[in-house]
Amino acid sequence: MYEKLRESVLRSPIVMRKGYPYFVNPVADGVPPADPELIDEVTDAMISVGNFDCDLIAAPETMGIPLAVEISRKLGIPYVAIRKKNYGLPGEVSIIQHTGYSESVMYINSVFKGDRVAIVDDVLSTGGTIAAMVRAMRERIGCEITDIVMVFDKSGNKASVESSIGMSIKTLLKVTISEGRVRILD
Repeated sequence: MYEKLRESVLRSPIVMRKGYPYFVNPVADGVPPADPELIDEVTDAMISVGNFDCDLIAAPETMGIPLAVEISRKLGIPYVAIRKKNYGLPGEVSIIQHTGYSESVMYINSVFKGDRVAIVDDVLSTGGTIAAMVRAMRERIGCEITDIVMVFDKSGNKASVESSIGMSIKTLLKVTISEGRVRILD
């Protein structure tokens, strides 16, 4: 299952970012180049496990966007990017994104009260990005999150993140970094 994805993971180099081990993968980073067959496999798998009975697919910048585009194209559901750029549009909601190696402001636009939204992204790591998005969409905008689907779980604390947001997060592969390489735990 997910043969191309597994192969890409096992070939992923590891770099250190602010003391944090980070694996470099075409699905999570766009480097090395992403094979279209890999992207098809990943987005088909995300569609098969996710609940996309929704009005809108939302994805945070950066690598959630190509996944959302493909899923949108395949299902005919519009997508919206949660960006690090402030547009100043009416109804724009800012959120603080905390990750293992950075903190930044992100902006939600074109998501409205009553919208049913599925969220897609590449990696669940600290859970900071997804927690901020879910809280803002539910509490500040008033939309319903139908599902959250991610490619990789490298958090080691998925249950804690799920508990903090009050819903499950579906992932395709659970991975970890040990002994200088990426390992698949599923």
